[in-house]
Amino acid sequence: MSQAIHILSRQSTSLSEEAYSRIRSMIITLELVPGSLISESDLMATLGFGRTPIREALRSLANEKLVEVYPRRGMFVSSVDVQNLSALSEVRAVLEIKAAELAAERSTPADHVITKALIAEIKGIKGNVDMATLIGLDQRIHHHIYQCTHNEFLASALDNYYAHALRIWFLALDRVAGLAEAIIEHRALLEAIASSDSKAAGKAMRDHIEGFEASIRKSL
Repeated sequence: MSQAIHILSRQSTSLSEEAYSRIRSMIITLELVPGSLISESDLMATLGFGRTPIREALRSLANEKLVEVYPRRGMFVSSVDVQNLSALSEVRAVLEIKAAELAAERSTPADHVITKALIAEIKGIKGNVDMATLIGLDQRIHHHIYQCTHNEFLASALDNYYAHALRIWFLALDRVAGLAEAIIEHRALLEAIASSDSKAAGKAMRDHIEGFEASIRKSL
C-alpha cells in the first residue's frame, strides 16, 4: 500500500513539474498575455493536465512572481514592466558574473562536454536562423552556466531573474536587431569557461549583460 502511494506521489510530482515547465514557457514567451486572467479550466484543456498539477504549477509560478494572486479576484499573469530592466540588470550583473566565474572554476569533465557542444552549435549558426531556435539556444546556454556553478541556490535564483529578463526581451523582440550576433557573443564566454579562465568568463558575462540592456533600451 505504501509503495503504491509513493508511486502515485512521484507521478503527481512529475505531472506538476511538467505543467510548471509548460505554463512557465507560455508566460515567458507572452503566449499567456501579461495582465490576463488565468483560467485553470482553459489550461487543463490546452495542456491536458488535471486540476491538481495545474494548481501546484501556478503556486510555484506565483512564488517566482510570474503569476499574481488576488483573493476573490483570481490569478493573473504578471505584467511586464520595462522599468524593471535596470533593477534586473543590476542583480544579474552581480550574480551572473559570479556564476560565470564559478562555472569556470567548478565545471566537471561532464560539464565540459556540454560546454563544447554548445560552442559547436554557436559556430554552426549561419544565415537566417529562426528566432525560436536562437532563443532556445540562449536559454540552454544560460541554464548550463548556472548548473556549472554546482550551487543550486544560485542556479535557482538566476533561472528566475533570467525568466523575467527574457519576458522583456520577448516584448521587444520584433524591434531587436542583431539577435544572432547576441547569441554568438556567448562563444567567448563558453570558451573561457571551457578553459577554466574565471577572469575572462566574468568579463565576457559582464559585456553580455550590459549589451543586452543597451539593446533592449534602444529597441524600446
